[in-house]
Amino acid sequence: MNNGIQRKDIETLIGLAISEDIGEGDITSRAIFREGDISKGVIAAKQQGIFCGGDVVRIVYEIIDPAVSVTLLVRDGDAIAARDNVIAVAGPTVSILSGERIALNFIQRMTAIATRTASVVSLLRGTHIKLLDTRKTLPGFRKLDKYAVKIGGGTNHRMGLYDMVMIKDNHIRAAGSIDRAVQLVRKRYGTKYTVEVEAEDLQSVSEAVAAGADIIMLDNMDAAMMKKAADLIGKKVKIEVSGNMDEERIKEIIGLDIDYISMGSLTHSVTAFDLSMDFD
Repeated sequence: MNNGIQRKDIETLIGLAISEDIGEGDITSRAIFREGDISKGVIAAKQQGIFCGGDVVRIVYEIIDPAVSVTLLVRDGDAIAARDNVIAVAGPTVSILSGERIALNFIQRMTAIATRTASVVSLLRGTHIKLLDTRKTLPGFRKLDKYAVKIGGGTNHRMGLYDMVMIKDNHIRAAGSIDRAVQLVRKRYGTKYTVEVEAEDLQSVSEAVAAGADIIMLDNMDAAMMKKAADLIGKKVKIEVSGNMDEERIKEIIGLDIDYISMGSLTHSVTAFDLSMDFD
């Protein structure tokens, strides 16, 4: 895995998952199976999509019990179909069962995000528009959620509040104006960070252009206003559109001269991908 993900990041999340799910032990499996019982199984897809998260499953079992072998049958980013086997496991029965739900929870979320992202990206083929994610991620899962977006063909927006300046409506209201907010940022950081300004109407678009923003986000505008705003901006700065974006809205605006579309729903309301583990 990449995307700035360190193994310790994954281990921390897995540790929390083990604590909340396994606790002091899987009492059901321990009652039924003996220490020497061995099983084999596969994790299989029940729908079509883009797989993501294989390394996380491997680390789950390395932590729970290194005696469990995990074989990745597909790679992150591979297209999978219903009934495709994606991972094979073998080893102590109790250990496999103890980690089953934890492993599935991770890859069901990650595969769902990658799949949804790939579906939206397919709508943008033939354009120069890039699909961006947002900070609307599951707390603690920011890096994994954004990794899954990249696997699906999307582009990561800022990782957090620390790597890019985003001047939003409340910043502007508290500062008094777009120009003052931008100038205070430039005074503090110079050109160290990309500066994006949120604009809700044509007046704020004009102010953001004049203030020297690097990117202007057209937020919650209808298609007609977006067209006017894009014409007003021209090629002066990059243009991002946002606000309750979905496939239908994208189809309405795909012809506009814009650079980015950001979608919070890629990560904040994704439906778990259907994967299950079955023993041989």
